[in-house]
Amino acid sequence: MTASRSPATPKPRPGAKIGGARSASRLGAVQALYQLELSDEGTQSVIREFIDHRLGKEVEGALYAAPDADLFKDLVEGVTRSQDDLDALIIGALTPDWPLNRLETVLRAILRAGAYELRFRVDVPTKVIINEYLDIAHAFFSGAEPGLVNGVLDRLAKECRGGA
Repeated sequence: MTASRSPATPKPRPGAKIGGARSASRLGAVQALYQLELSDEGTQSVIREFIDHRLGKEVEGALYAAPDADLFKDLVEGVTRSQDDLDALIIGALTPDWPLNRLETVLRAILRAGAYELRFRVDVPTKVIINEYLDIAHAFFSGAEPGLVNGVLDRLAKECRGGA
């Protein structure tokens, strides 16, 4: 799968305000997870960088909403802490011709964050989680990737939440 946009930053229209606090937290978490996978930086260092210098700021003409810092931290720390278990869940939901290591880094970050919320954030409705990460996938990709995110998260919802 090939990204049609820069993997580090989505390309919203200039002047757009991006999401509410929870949406901004999810988008920031995906970007932080992307950065963590491609660098040798520690989790807490990346969290601090994002909170201090990126979240709630203007990026390439789009104003990002101030995040829910607690949700952002929970997502980044939770995915990092549970990554092996989350990867096993995701691998079980992927088709054999698309193994996890074949997916783009940002796509893995989206799936991991969504899987984390489905598995551990029972306070968030399933539909909200799937819609939020589908929106994030659309911010980064214009091809088949959002459909993959939707299908994988739907399968994981059934597994983690009994189809709730």
